[in-house]
Amino acid sequence: MKKITLMMFGLIQTLVYSQTQDLTTLAAGDHVGMNALFDDKDNLYGYVSLYSYGKSGDKTKKFEYVILDKNLNPVANKEFEGDITAASYLGYVDFKGQIILKPSMMDYSLVKSKEVFTPVSMVIDPKTNSITRKLYYDYLENGTFKEINEPKSWKEQRKENRDEKKEKGYNYVSAVGELKEGGYFAVEYKDYGKYENSNSLIRFDENKKEVWRYKYNTEGSKKLYTTLSVLERDENFMYCIMKKVNDRQKTFSLLVLDMKTGKEKSNKPVTGLSDDTIDNIESFYSGYRKMDNDKTFDDKVVLLGRNYDDSQSVGFARMIVNKSDFSVDTKAINYEPNISAFLPKLNRLGMVESGYMLQTKDMYFMNDGSVGILSEKYKPEGQYSAPKTTDLVYIYTDKDFKVKNVQVFEKEKSKWVNSDYLFSQYLNGGKDVVFFYRDYQKDETTKQKRWNLFINTIIDGKFKQEIIPISEKDNYAVTPYVGKEGYILLREYNEKEKFNKIRLEKLNY
Repeated sequence: MKKITLMMFGLIQTLVYSQTQDLTTLAAGDHVGMNALFDDKDNLYGYVSLYSYGKSGDKTKKFEYVILDKNLNPVANKEFEGDITAASYLGYVDFKGQIILKPSMMDYSLVKSKEVFTPVSMVIDPKTNSITRKLYYDYLENGTFKEINEPKSWKEQRKENRDEKKEKGYNYVSAVGELKEGGYFAVEYKDYGKYENSNSLIRFDENKKEVWRYKYNTEGSKKLYTTLSVLERDENFMYCIMKKVNDRQKTFSLLVLDMKTGKEKSNKPVTGLSDDTIDNIESFYSGYRKMDNDKTFDDKVVLLGRNYDDSQSVGFARMIVNKSDFSVDTKAINYEPNISAFLPKLNRLGMVESGYMLQTKDMYFMNDGSVGILSEKYKPEGQYSAPKTTDLVYIYTDKDFKVKNVQVFEKEKSKWVNSDYLFSQYLNGGKDVVFFYRDYQKDETTKQKRWNLFINTIIDGKFKQEIIPISEKDNYAVTPYVGKEGYILLREYNEKEKFNKIRLEKLNY
């Protein structure tokens, strides 16, 4: 383990600034958030910082965005009118290269409860530095599109749903999205409350003319029904898990649809895992947080889910969908005996010593099909005790999804902190990975606690760790965040003194 020193002014004094930016001076409004922007290849595009100026109309609130490049240089900014119920926004880059500001928090304080509505997203065109409200479409039961200009209040929506259910016996549900290849895609079904049927996937051209329609679950009932979960889609095919239920019996298959015609290209059974495991393979929740549990490569789609036995989570399952022949490979590893062979105190349900459990924090997908799984020892809050975290545990698997090794990163116990894990980045075009965590440790000489930043790289399958000691001024918080490759972004913050600066620091890997 190699210990290195980080060049940070104000944190380690004799050293110098690198790229810096003062968020408080970029705009006059109240700073309400900042996040990283990534392109469709998961490369860092830059950052967006948001500022609020408060209420500007009966249904509007004034905001300002500032776009920073990945070197923290401001490249664009503009004030805009957002919805009054938006507290802040998170930005992302869509397939058109536009920056979408999606409301991330609701503000209920400026409207009456009966007037609350869901705020809409905003669309920034980086080429012109213009911003507009995102245009939404509703696909109606009569086969027409309706443009949604202003969102309805939640109270209005509930009334409309009640009235429709009373009249028809069901609610017609649809959702519309744009396609990268051009045109639109919609899903529709009839919701009867305890079951649904008349499901369709529909593709439209740029003029909203129907190109094809794939129908399923046409006569669905409580005991006999079919569902589809879309795993991935590209310009040629859509890959879905089809589940057919007949009372308590379930069967699963990989359904592949031709994106140009809507016809079935393949429909092969999916086996080798329990029903509960396959049923939940497309999603992974940990600590009430939905995780990104898949990665698409040129030749395959790799997913990681929980492995279930009699409704209990007993390990992990990997599914690989091969794009060349539409075959499916399924494999599983369990806490016992696969992982406990390297971590003896682990039981079959993922519990370790003293009431701690392994809580999954992140997962890393490599192009050979191997998956890295990072967990943290976590003890939930009790009636008279605080939630706690201790060591991080990294599980190495090989291309055949067998456990190669388990690495334990010992760290001090943290209370009232749900995680000391910070974030991760892929390196070298997605071939390698680096992840970061923090740990408060007591200095052997001064006996004072300060926190260290741990930088962990896995390059060409080899693990390496670097440690950076971080010193905080009194009442100043230092928060690490994702930076461009080879760098980390550090935010130093003090609300009372209105100090809010970020900087990039070079790393040695």
